[in-house]
Amino acid sequence: MKKLLCAAGLGLALAVSAGVQAADKIAVVNVSSIFQQLPQRATVAKQLENEFKGRATELQSQERDLQTKMQKLQRDGSTMKASDRSRMEKDIMSQREAFSTKAQAFDQDNRRRQMEERNKLLSRIQDAVKKVADSEGYDVVIDANAVAYASNAKDITADVLKQVK
Repeated sequence: MKKLLCAAGLGLALAVSAGVQAADKIAVVNVSSIFQQLPQRATVAKQLENEFKGRATELQSQERDLQTKMQKLQRDGSTMKASDRSRMEKDIMSQREAFSTKAQAFDQDNRRRQMEERNKLLSRIQDAVKKVADSEGYDVVIDANAVAYASNAKDITADVLKQVK
């Protein structure tokens, strides 16, 4: 995702640098700084934590149970009957596979939801950038991280942050 944003930013910067002579007003905005300062980020993080808390607790419990069984097998395996040891090994293997499947699904769901919420916040930032650019008459707004140097570009990060909050 970062590579895509960097590539898009670099492409935009190159396209803008070619057309800078025609642009009257240029501004820069530090989107990542705005994203880091958003109070909604903490709210969303807490919301996602609560959303996945039950599944995380269940996975932790399942992991502890699995570790306990593996320790018991390691500790008592040499004194167990072969059939009991074999049954316990099969049980541990099936439980490990089930745990792995649940953990992967949990990670995928968690990542997907985090991306959804992140994209919502970035969309709000983008809307705020458009509002500030329109209200102040900027022709071009570039992410500050994509610009090496801009002498006559105004930094509108603070204005956009106020708009988003």
